[in-house]
Amino acid sequence: MSSSNFHIVLFTLQALLVLAMASTQATASKSDLFREYIGAEFNNVKFSDVPINPNVQFHYILAFAIDYTTSSSSSPTNGKFNVFWDTDNLAPSQVSSIKNQHSNVKVAVSLGGDSVNGGSCYFSPSSVDSWVSNAVSSLTKIIQEYNLDGIDIDYEHFHADPETFAECIGKLITTLKNNGVISFASIAPFDDDDVQSHYQALWKSYGHIIDYVNFQFYAYDEGTTVSQFMNYFQTQSSNYNGGSILASFISDGSGGLSPQNGFFTACSRLRNQGKLGGIFVWSADDSKALGFRYEKQSQALLAAHP
Repeated sequence: MSSSNFHIVLFTLQALLVLAMASTQATASKSDLFREYIGAEFNNVKFSDVPINPNVQFHYILAFAIDYTTSSSSSPTNGKFNVFWDTDNLAPSQVSSIKNQHSNVKVAVSLGGDSVNGGSCYFSPSSVDSWVSNAVSSLTKIIQEYNLDGIDIDYEHFHADPETFAECIGKLITTLKNNGVISFASIAPFDDDDVQSHYQALWKSYGHIIDYVNFQFYAYDEGTTVSQFMNYFQTQSSNYNGGSILASFISDGSGGLSPQNGFFTACSRLRNQGKLGGIFVWSADDSKALGFRYEKQSQALLAAHP
């Protein structure tokens, strides 16, 4: 290779590297994503009840679809998912309506959750291949019926080791994306040893296909301070290295850093540092009684130019 050709190639590689770094930094600092779980508590909350700021990306997350039977004595179904959210108020027609009215709205479904019909909800596959096959089939039907855009993984109890969980969930997300059924996927871990071991195994093998980390910062103690929250955020950013980490609060104020005690101060700092992946809230069901005050404030912060 001649000297001039070498310098041309080197310059081209440097230019591509600069572009790649700029793209990565743009992605990391893009923090206008607001997400809210809805429908788990059957208190008649509707999509249209929640204020939507047109200058944010807005995701509703339906809670939940679960691979359990719908009978009163629920039992695991090895990946055959059923709908467990408030379908009277959050039906396919309502999904289509809210998306037609607001071009910035997408709707996802969360899988699992803490409990089902009064008992703990366990991730309980018979085998990786059978679970994935059943999950792809049953979820594709639900996602297409409800005109959904993505999935969220929120299993919190496990009858499977971390590697099995990682393979099941990783293959599910991969298949749904490759089939064009979903355009994004998120995970919702929290600071518990068993939970973290499962989600970090998933992240290690499949982090590249997970778009958002809905870390449940409200699972930390009630009365969390701004400085503690900033430390927690840094810790989880390291645990899910390279991920788009969202800050979060719980509407009823039962844990974590509350809006009254500095949550938005912490979010502003993270945003100024280019670390804030967005904000999510658990949940619209509880926020309804508060008039969605903090949803409005969250979206105003995200919509403002940093």
